[in-house]
Amino acid sequence: MGQDQTKQQIEKGLHLYQSNQTEKALRVWMRVLEKSADPAGRFRVLGCLITAHAEMGRYKDMLKFAVVQIDTARELEDPDFLTESYLNLARSNEKLCEFQKTISYCKTCLNMQGTTVSLQLNGQVSLSMGNAFLGLSIFQKALECFEKALRYAHNNDDKMLECRVCCSLGNFYTQIKDYEKALFFPCKAAELVNDYGKGWSLKYRAMSQYHMAVAYRKLGRLADAMDCCEESMKIALQHGDRPLQALCLLCFADIHRSRRDVQTAFPRYDSSMSIMTEIGNRLGLIQVLLGVTKCWMIQKELDKALESIEKAQELAEGLGNKLGLLKLHCLCEKIYRTKEQQRELRDHVVKFHECVEEMELYCGMCGESIGEKNNQLQALPCSHFFHLKCLQTNGTRGCPNCRRSSVKPGYV
Repeated sequence: MGQDQTKQQIEKGLHLYQSNQTEKALRVWMRVLEKSADPAGRFRVLGCLITAHAEMGRYKDMLKFAVVQIDTARELEDPDFLTESYLNLARSNEKLCEFQKTISYCKTCLNMQGTTVSLQLNGQVSLSMGNAFLGLSIFQKALECFEKALRYAHNNDDKMLECRVCCSLGNFYTQIKDYEKALFFPCKAAELVNDYGKGWSLKYRAMSQYHMAVAYRKLGRLADAMDCCEESMKIALQHGDRPLQALCLLCFADIHRSRRDVQTAFPRYDSSMSIMTEIGNRLGLIQVLLGVTKCWMIQKELDKALESIEKAQELAEGLGNKLGLLKLHCLCEKIYRTKEQQRELRDHVVKFHECVEEMELYCGMCGESIGEKNNQLQALPCSHFFHLKCLQTNGTRGCPNCRRSSVKPGYV
């Protein structure tokens, strides 16, 4: 298959893919991969296969094609192709929750920069690295990466990237419980979709609606949460987007749990867990198990709650997800207080505080914890964040957290 024929077949596959004929598109692209002698064409078709498998939640296949793409990029001896292939490798590992590998591949991308095309990928590299740091609950570095990605989006006038970063920032602020910002950012993403998204894939609309639903639920606006989640789920079902279906099912379950309708919540959690297991989203599985635990606690089935916690703890430890561990210690504390088991209670209180210290989840001004309840937060240029009221009351001549770390023993 020559260069022109390769190009025609790739376009044919893209047309089929955009018409929701995914399996037909995949067959066309696989044929190109088998028969084409053009390395640049093969590189491009591998990119199409990587994107399609990512959107279907077939992350192991995504990773397999990303590895082949790196070999093709080396054959082409082009730094732009190599940077793009390492970014795809980083993203594949991010989807499989291999966060340390993601960060490592992102750093490789950044070290290879030089040409215009590579520099345009910097924003996407920063976004992927931010998502990985967030998965590891390293909040300062996550925020730093998201802000970098946002700067790249603005400098390159890349509205799609800006939309994706806004959704990640919504997720970031949901985790540290500034629910005002958790809603603001996905609303901003939804505005971008309305203003610029005519030629975009519907996944951007679905993504912003899902993150809005999560924030609305946290704010107790359950009817709004349900509306946004239903819209997101409708698009996810139309496009066979399994990862988003799993997240929407989790959100539906959480909404029903917030209404204390445990009987409706349980089957939604089960369905979400089934898809999360199938696609390998272990971070999502932790969230599902946290929801299931809280349902068992509502029903006062404390032993069943502890069984769910044990499964979630194993996953959180395997991923290095410190916030997940903190939440689990918090739930254990409540359970053992109810059971009046003092030794276990003390053990989880100690572990909870160790997690808070490790993640620096406290305000460097008032010393109170961050992420325990809904609070307005403000980040300084160094990406350390504080209670907004503390910054307004005390002002700052530089970051107190940075000042403290610079005088720690060993920094001589």
